Amino acid sequence: MTDKVLGVILGGGQGSRLSPLTQTRSKPAVPIAGKYRLVDIPISNCLNSGIHRMFVLTQFNSASLNKHIKNTYHFSHFSTAFVDILAAEQTVQNAGWFQGTADAVRQCMHHIVSHEFDYILILSGDQLYQMDFKDMIEKHIEAQAEITIATIPVTAKDATDFGILKADEENMITSFTEKPKTGLEAWVSDTGPEMQGEGRHFLASMGIYVFNRDYLINILNENEEEKDFGKEILPRAINESRVLSYQYEGYWTDIGNISSFFEANLGLTDEIPQFNMFDSSHTIFTRARMLPPSKISGTTLEKAIIAEGCIVQASRIEHAVLGIRARIGRDTIVTNTYVMGSDRYQTLEEIQSETEQGNSLIGIGDRCYINNAIIDKNCRIGNDVKINGGPHLEDGDFELYAVKDGIVVVKKGAVLPSGTVI
Repeated sequence: MTDKVLGVILGGGQGSRLSPLTQTRSKPAVPIAGKYRLVDIPISNCLNSGIHRMFVLTQFNSASLNKHIKNTYHFSHFSTAFVDILAAEQTVQNAGWFQGTADAVRQCMHHIVSHEFDYILILSGDQLYQMDFKDMIEKHIEAQAEITIATIPVTAKDATDFGILKADEENMITSFTEKPKTGLEAWVSDTGPEMQGEGRHFLASMGIYVFNRDYLINILNENEEEKDFGKEILPRAINESRVLSYQYEGYWTDIGNISSFFEANLGLTDEIPQFNMFDSSHTIFTRARMLPPSKISGTTLEKAIIAEGCIVQASRIEHAVLGIRARIGRDTIVTNTYVMGSDRYQTLEEIQSETEQGNSLIGIGDRCYINNAIIDKNCRIGNDVKINGGPHLEDGDFELYAVKDGIVVVKKGAVLPSGTVI
């Protein structure tokens, strides 16, 4: 069955709400959990569900994403599997950028339809979840639906941030509203006793869709002025077609802004995290790097995730994620922080030369205090640097760092001289 499915992963727009992490990379290329990229999540969900043919649609800052996918997803010459990038391109018919999710699929359709498939699975490139798409596709076929939308029960507080749906007793969607601010009581659904017990009475669209091949081609061709699935295509389709709600009750979060990104990463350090990286039936695939094991000297570790290749001499690491090749100096304390690590090691000669010139090394220096922060890749943080994020800091965008919701985000490659205080 899954050999009849083609996956399409939407790379998203400019990702301005995730800035400054998206200043030099696209949203799906943002590092997550110390060693993965966001795009690895939907690709891994597809591979674990037996879907081995995927396109990733992208247009902003796509160089690092292209490189990651090229270096990661290799398949046998005897297999039909692939993960290919489709970047926005100027053609005779269309000289513009993607104007929305539906427009992106429409512009790439001439590439997509060159492959054989009966169903197309459309996914977002910036969500954290583990889902078996086989079950969703089986339910789609059984219901003889033309579209299936994955839905998740949410509370009244969260409902205002999502497209909210209502379904009948056969789980066919009957109505849809985008981010309702008033009249929520009219959108209460029977989400089941367990979900209702948690106060989750509303069905939110997860931005995960299954379309029948011919139906999608027709609906995109007939309505070229409609640029977006969630805002335009789906609300109209609900009135005209069989649209199924597939209710999902596992962990799912939309990595839409800095605070949700921060919480999702630090949530992985919980004793039993909601997102289970240790589940062998839901392997997360990523680029295989030939890195040494991490080396830790004299450090107290509490609720910490440490990726490969780190050199840690800190006094304490607590409620923190350290990415690949992270280097942290002596007597440094890192709490409530995501350190993304670096792309290379400095040689001993480089370290000696930089030290003699009084320059900061790649990584975090000695006697630093880092709290409530995201340290992007390849940063050089000198000695005796103090970064203390929190609600006392006003939001702002500065040359070397930004503050969003009290979280200090040190920009990729930034150099913070010794003694800096934020």
